[in-house]
Amino acid sequence: MNQDQIRNEVKDIISTIAPDEDLSVMTNSGVIREEVDLDSMDFLDIIMELRKRHKIEVPEEDYKYFATLDSCAEYLEPKMQNLEMKTAN
Repeated sequence: MNQDQIRNEVKDIISTIAPDEDLSVMTNSGVIREEVDLDSMDFLDIIMELRKRHKIEVPEEDYKYFATLDSCAEYLEPKMQNLEMKTAN
């Protein structure tokens, strides 16, 4: 997955967790929790959904990388590429 696809995947997860939120207000560099109304449980649900959909483990000390869509994409891109390589073999 490239960074644009990852941003879209994170937005898709958010739309599942918070279906009433208007995701059109989200920007790539804006703080996600300020742009859409997510509480701490919603945030954890994003992490859990990534693990469910993509088998990605995110340690608690790395939660800081989920502040913006850009930082999510930068953090997740190498993890997604590693998974793609493993599934291709």
